Amino acid sequence: MSSSTVSLYLDPQIRDWVLFPITLVMSPSKKQTLEAIREQRALIRSQVLRAASANSPAPPQYYISISRHLSQAFAAGTYLKEGPPKGDVPPTPPNPMDPAAMDGMMAGMKTQMVMMVPQMIIMGWINFFFQGFVLIKLPFPLTLGFKSMLQRGIETPDMDVRWVSSLSWYFLNFFGLNGLYHLILGGDNAADSSRDMTASPFAASGAAPPGAPQDFNKLFKAEIDNLAFSQGLYSWVGADVEDRVLRKYGKLPPM
Repeated sequence: MSSSTVSLYLDPQIRDWVLFPITLVMSPSKKQTLEAIREQRALIRSQVLRAASANSPAPPQYYISISRHLSQAFAAGTYLKEGPPKGDVPPTPPNPMDPAAMDGMMAGMKTQMVMMVPQMIIMGWINFFFQGFVLIKLPFPLTLGFKSMLQRGIETPDMDVRWVSSLSWYFLNFFGLNGLYHLILGGDNAADSSRDMTASPFAASGAAPPGAPQDFNKLFKAEIDNLAFSQGLYSWVGADVEDRVLRKYGKLPPM
């Protein structure tokens, strides 16, 4: 039987008692502090200002004022969630044989295990109570290569690839939405549930792992130079707008 002749009709109770509970359990529950959110949004504001500098909607006096305010705040460390830095002396790298460093490594391993245990329990709960459930159908076509990823726990070769099983929906919520969280909330966001599991427990030894938090102090220092460079590229979109409108409608001779 071809996949085009197979039609499935899902019971609405599957949506209410399976899809919604799994999505609710997998939704991020960690909340960031106001200082951390302000730190991320300040960097995004500066990046947006630079991205539109070549054709900016902000008049020159406002653009220069915003750029100068951000540069001064970045230099003073106003937006850092820990507050302005105490001094300009860089910290010395920790000694890996220091007992405090060893305690930090053990704390990292404990945190990693604490993050793994709840996810294993949730996966076991989904696999025990909702094994074999078909939850949703994706609204776009996919190739057969996605069948093993979207239909875990369902051995049905004739089913359309767009149908998603309960176990696959768990993995999609756990790993597949991190890119969306990164786009909306920034790189160092609390919604990335896999970051703590993949982070190295040896981060205290001085080597920054891939999942380590960003050093916003260094990012702010680099952003000061980027803002100064973007001022040389600045161009107001409303410059000579009156003459351009009059030339468009033939009221002034073309240049």
